[in-house]
Amino acid sequence: MPIRSAVRRHRPVAWAGAAVLALSSLVWMGAHAAGEPATAGPQVPVLTVGERAVGDGLTLDGSLQAVRQSVLSAQASGRIATLAVKAGDRVKAGQVLATIDDRVTQAGVAQAQAGVAQAQATLVNAQAQFDRTKELRAQGFVAQAALDTAQAQLKAAQAAVNAARAGQTQSDLAQGFTRLTAPYDGWVLATHAEAGSLAQPGTPVLTVYAPQPIRAVVHVPASQQVLAEQAQRVEVLLPGTSRWVKPAAASRVPAADPVSQTVEWRLDLSADDSATQVPGRAVQVRFVGGQAQRLLVPASAVLRRGELTAVYVAPEGGQAFVLRAVRLGASHGEAGFEVLAGLRGGERVAQDAVRAGLAGARPAP
Repeated sequence: MPIRSAVRRHRPVAWAGAAVLALSSLVWMGAHAAGEPATAGPQVPVLTVGERAVGDGLTLDGSLQAVRQSVLSAQASGRIATLAVKAGDRVKAGQVLATIDDRVTQAGVAQAQAGVAQAQATLVNAQAQFDRTKELRAQGFVAQAALDTAQAQLKAAQAAVNAARAGQTQSDLAQGFTRLTAPYDGWVLATHAEAGSLAQPGTPVLTVYAPQPIRAVVHVPASQQVLAEQAQRVEVLLPGTSRWVKPAAASRVPAADPVSQTVEWRLDLSADDSATQVPGRAVQVRFVGGQAQRLLVPASAVLRRGELTAVYVAPEGGQAFVLRAVRLGASHGEAGFEVLAGLRGGERVAQDAVRAGLAGARPAP
């Protein structure tokens, strides 16, 4: 019992010490947030947030795609003998990219050539026989039946030559199937097989694409299809830039995907806009339907740290910035981002979020 009483007497003392420590921490944090930095910081210009007229419509994510992109597949069976290129190599039209073991097709070509030579020799003999029989018939030394037989043999020999030549053409085509050539000037996007692999007709070996032209591909939800079709203009935000550009041409697939319930739109970029772009990069596409008033904040005022999106607000009469989380909407290029929540019109924010986050930073007068 004495020990238990002693414990009871000391508990309030320990709790009181922890409470004092926590209260001291809150007081220090409050003083720091209230604008009492230990050292003077930079003065950061501020701006008053307000609504501006911007294009209203639908903004979707898309991707860049090469208009001319081909998957080269094997058309003959055999082992891949050579693979002369790798992903990232530049190729010229007609350049041999890969070869398949062609010993079987070479034998077929040789056989076809021999068949043509044999058929031509038979034709020469049949022509000579027909000419002699025709002269003898004119002199009355042979019957008409002999001439008819010689003429039939001549026609058969001519048909045999034609058949042999067709077989030679077929063999040459089969021989050509053992070589994969570039269909146009471009780049190797990917290789799907290696030298020594077994190739079968239809087996993908290489993927090549032409760097120009390039298009943006976006899948519009079927429920928003009417809005997209009635848009006054369509714009594409190029990767790595803040420019919204107008596509040179726009088209759409005339049917919706039965699974995703989206309609594919293809927006061809001009040569200048796509000069520095590559397939596969993500883009934004917006369908502008008109003008609307939106609350905007410039991109320089936005602070992004992981999942946090915030701005530094300069409160009225305050000597320090207050970090406030915001929810942003669509980007409107140089005009900034649309603010969906966290700010009201008339509030002041730091124009440079990086400098406003330095110790002792305060709004410029």
